[in-house]
Amino acid sequence: MKLFKKRVNEAPVVDSGDMAADIEAVMRKYDRESATRIWEGWQKTVVQVLMAVFSLYCIGMTFLSVELPETKLARFLAIIIVLGFLTYPAKKGSMRVNYVPWYDVVLMVLGAGCFLYFAFDAMTIINLATRIEVHHVIIGTVGILVLAELCRRCVGLPILIVVGALVAYAFYFQLDWNPDVYMALKNIIYKLFYTTSGVIGTPVNVCYTYIVLFIIFGAFLERTGIAGMFIEFANRVAGWSSGGPAKVAVIASALEGMCSGSSVANTVGSGSITIPMMKKTGYKPEFAAAVEAAASTGGQIMPPIMGAAAFLMAEYMNLPYMEVAKKAILPAILYFAGIFIAVHLEAKKLGLQGIPKDQMPKWSHLLKKCYLLLPLVLLIVLVSSGARTMQFSAAVCILAAVVVGFLNGEERLTFRKILEALEAGARGTITVAVACGMAGLIAGCITVTGLASTLINAIVSVAGNATIVGLVLTMLCCIVLGMGVPTTANYCIMASTCAPILIELGFPSVAAHFFVFYFGIVADITPPVALAAYAGSAIAKSDPMKTGVTATKLAIAAFVVPYIFAYSPAMILEGVTGFGQVITIGITALLGIFCIAAALNGHLWRRIPVLLRLALLAGGLCMMIPGVVTDAIGLAVVVAVLAFQYLTSRKKACAA
Repeated sequence: MKLFKKRVNEAPVVDSGDMAADIEAVMRKYDRESATRIWEGWQKTVVQVLMAVFSLYCIGMTFLSVELPETKLARFLAIIIVLGFLTYPAKKGSMRVNYVPWYDVVLMVLGAGCFLYFAFDAMTIINLATRIEVHHVIIGTVGILVLAELCRRCVGLPILIVVGALVAYAFYFQLDWNPDVYMALKNIIYKLFYTTSGVIGTPVNVCYTYIVLFIIFGAFLERTGIAGMFIEFANRVAGWSSGGPAKVAVIASALEGMCSGSSVANTVGSGSITIPMMKKTGYKPEFAAAVEAAASTGGQIMPPIMGAAAFLMAEYMNLPYMEVAKKAILPAILYFAGIFIAVHLEAKKLGLQGIPKDQMPKWSHLLKKCYLLLPLVLLIVLVSSGARTMQFSAAVCILAAVVVGFLNGEERLTFRKILEALEAGARGTITVAVACGMAGLIAGCITVTGLASTLINAIVSVAGNATIVGLVLTMLCCIVLGMGVPTTANYCIMASTCAPILIELGFPSVAAHFFVFYFGIVADITPPVALAAYAGSAIAKSDPMKTGVTATKLAIAAFVVPYIFAYSPAMILEGVTGFGQVITIGITALLGIFCIAAALNGHLWRRIPVLLRLALLAGGLCMMIPGVVTDAIGLAVVVAVLAFQYLTSRKKACAA
């Protein structure tokens, strides 16, 4: 208790204005979605209104539109291009107020015009099929190039490099069997621009149908004040214990992060509060930043929303949405349990205290705020019942969030906040829609060239009968392809390129999709391109690379659990015989993750020798693998190590 008070008193006072400026700088540096143009005065109002109208348009069209997919999706991307060029400058550091250069206006008009041409003349182009004319080829080419430029601005280069390589390969593939350059270009543009197997494919369709509404819902939910309630609740639950602020960060980030599709935004948003708290408690800056980055990244795998990727997973795996959410529960619990345990062990090793109880919110105060959870509860009820469509459920939950916001006396929802929520929903949609368009191009190129079969055959031949080799190679592909890519587009890429490889190797389809999803997500905390970890390190003023390495250690469950459910799909509720089996798997896996965390931390009652750490690590891995034999072996090893560690620590304490 004294330690905590002493450190709080000695800590320098941080000016709230300086903190806000630092947060904005960090977001602009590490989160492309925040590196936007600066609008002021009436120009700002015009842009806000345009964004708000677009959000209302998306809500209305998901219910009212009965048009062809080619028409509504092409028009959707046309509007995205207009809003995108009004939002994102050509250079990341461009700070000129109320300014759009002439070339951006030209690109905006050309790009939007290309997609609108397709939208208004869709039936004619569909009837032409591969007999499209020269002007159709030019329009399609310009449309794709303008969308790619917008992708460079708001998503980043990694996904563009992948798209560029695949388009070049598709062009080479076409020329290989027909050396006519124009015919090759015409076939590629037709497939990628004028069909639902390319840029307006499944990812954009899911984005337009489901994801947009849930992004808007998340924007309204944020303005109800629920984020503050999550932090207060986490403080009440775990703030008093050893190293309490770090545990608060884990719980709050898990609750807050599931509603957002950005690991960086999660890290900076909650980290601006939790990271200084952790540093004051006594955690090293690298550890504090790593905790927030790992927990915020884990929000993307936290059901029921999972950063909106759950809707795409349901579409790709042809499963009901709630089935996907159910299957994600146990792996998510293990992930956050691993971070929580690591935080606790580090606090015990350093002898850190928690937050004084007189500084924590009272239960009565939290109970009065329980109504803020109603939109989330309503979402779960509506979606799980299946009585209404996902669109209807999202729209009702948006309305519920508005009502709850009006009831919150501390942060009451106003017309200005409603406008801001609609604007934020539109801004969030731009990046996701563009990334989904790029993911559609990737899927289209793979379809045109049959590259999936080539990749599958290559990895299968390398792996041979050793499926573990195939898993490792797929993991590396996912981490590399997932660097700096938003969650939704990330999964689209993995589902198109990597999941079929695992399915061909004999792994169940659900396990394959969850495997690639997990490793695509952890790219945000895996060096060298660990954007979430680097954003956390900027707030903590710590070494970025050390922060990334520490975050990877803390998130060890995300690197272990996918291998477990690949070989034992019971962990994701595939092939389970009863509830008792699920409970058994959960308990043994939690014990296993505790042992792995202790082995990596190197301290349990006292310092753990290297050989015992290795034994504890092996025992923990055995217990995480579902099965009577592995559980028995792991339990025997773990009990032996823990007993030896406890007895030697007691003997040392008695001698002292």
